[in-house]
Amino acid sequence: MVLKFKNYIRVPLLINTPYILSSQVTKATNQNEVNLLDFIQKYASIGTWEFDLELETLDWSSETKKIHEVPIDFTPNVESGISFYKTGYSRDTISTLFTKCISNHEDFDVELQIVTPTNKDKWIRAIGMPIIKNNVCIKVQGLFQDIDKKTKDTKALAYKEQQLRKTFENTLVGMAIVDLNGNWLDVNKSLCKTLGYSKDQLSTMTVKTITHPEDIHIGQKAMIEMMRGQREYYETEKRYISKTGKNIWAQLFTSIIRDDSGEPLHYVAQINDLTKIKETSKKVDQLLATTEDQNKRLLNFAHIVSHNLRSHYGNLDMLLDIVKMDLPETTENEIFPLIGLAVSHLGETVENLNEVAAINIQKDLKTEPLNLLENFNRAHSSIAALIIDSKTTVSINIDPNILVKAVPAYLDSILLNFLTNAIKYKKPNEPANIEINTNIVNDFVVLEIKDHGQGIDLEKYGEKLFGMYKTFHKHDDSRGLGLFITKNQVEAIGGKIEVESKVNEGTTFYIHLKKHE
Repeated sequence: MVLKFKNYIRVPLLINTPYILSSQVTKATNQNEVNLLDFIQKYASIGTWEFDLELETLDWSSETKKIHEVPIDFTPNVESGISFYKTGYSRDTISTLFTKCISNHEDFDVELQIVTPTNKDKWIRAIGMPIIKNNVCIKVQGLFQDIDKKTKDTKALAYKEQQLRKTFENTLVGMAIVDLNGNWLDVNKSLCKTLGYSKDQLSTMTVKTITHPEDIHIGQKAMIEMMRGQREYYETEKRYISKTGKNIWAQLFTSIIRDDSGEPLHYVAQINDLTKIKETSKKVDQLLATTEDQNKRLLNFAHIVSHNLRSHYGNLDMLLDIVKMDLPETTENEIFPLIGLAVSHLGETVENLNEVAAINIQKDLKTEPLNLLENFNRAHSSIAALIIDSKTTVSINIDPNILVKAVPAYLDSILLNFLTNAIKYKKPNEPANIEINTNIVNDFVVLEIKDHGQGIDLEKYGEKLFGMYKTFHKHDDSRGLGLFITKNQVEAIGGKIEVESKVNEGTTFYIHLKKHE
């Protein structure tokens, strides 16, 4: 609906944004004034309209028609004008206001939605005022303004602010807005829960009030630098005191907010409760310190025992040799061979202890790139006689280009242990059959050694498989140290061992070795 300007018509036109209308327009006889009105309509997207009750005609200005997206020769009427308004609230509202304007002589100024012929929803501002003669409304005049962009931008901004408020309020991290003097302007639920204070209680306090006395100085320099524009944010850890008096460790991240001219307004702070992490970390540190101390004591004990036992073993072995040479008649009884066997076993135990201790005390082992196939062939050759004697078949499928990171002596020991075990624990009266394959899994080369031997009951022995002095089959050469030492060697060079096994079907070991690029 459009207001048509005539010489006698008074039209309210606010010129302050966002709506541009003037206080009053008197007679528009001057051509300059007419040009000014055209200029305002065009550049402020404000059209005019007028409804003549006596003639029952509705006139729209060209700008009003443009806002409605209708042709310049379009002739509106009250029914078609109202039909542009969106069904529902907008159409009902304009119908009611237009009726009251005529019957009750009431002005109206409202923001509603119309739907254009192109089916586009558009926000507009409709203003109407009655022209009264002899206490009867003879005309309704008004303005029609396109406020679609402004309204949608405002609603979008309001939505974003609402979402930001919800995020601020409901995030699990403590959030706060603090003024330049350290007063709490706003806090969220998480921070209230952490500190034990309500919003109202914190609003009467300052940041210093709840800061641990020893940590008050933390961040003061950074706050000054932010106000001076020397930095925009800072991060630190500090302690606060909760309402119950408990110390709260927190990670504090603070940034400064400025106005359009660059002047500081306030600070935004994220306060993440680290208390549980700090307490857990302290316990872990204590456990690590205790474990490290115990490991040192165990290693020292192993060295002392190993050294002392070696000395005693050496003395006993030497004494037995002396007895054999000087008193040969005393050796000709059933006891002396048993003594010799016991001393020999003692020597083996000492060597085992030395070997295990040597693996555990070595740190920062210097690994080097080793060709896996070459090293496997070397281990295979070193037990060639055993392989021939046991009629063992070995199927080798290793990529000749694969390199692994390892200590040469360790890799040699690992390969020999697994090969000899595969032969040692073959099925009785059957030759051993060993299959060797490799796979690449992420940063590891997985060496797969599969035998078809006696197998291991993993449900029964799985947890003990790599234990020291653990044996699972009757064999004269079984000491229960091979897998224990091998596992330590593999782990010492950054690898791991996995195993699959079924009794009477065989065992497959998967040795993960670090791949060298």
